[in-house]
Amino acid sequence: MAVSKAQQAAVNKYIKNNYDRLNITIIRGAKQLIEAAAKADNESINGYVKKAVKAKYEADTGNKIEL
Repeated sequence: MAVSKAQQAAVNKYIKNNYDRLNITIIRGAKQLIEAAAKADNESINGYVKKAVKAKYEADTGNKIEL
């Protein structure tokens, strides 16, 4: 099913207003390793990385974080 330009614009506006974007830079080849690990865990790369960041943040601070 095709998405209209208006619908995509609405989604982009929602994302812009409700989410922050975080870009990371990693060494060449690491993306493929992370992608394979995420796939093996039946997760997206985004979900896999968010889970790792959440676990590290909670271990370091003792505070919970929603990502």
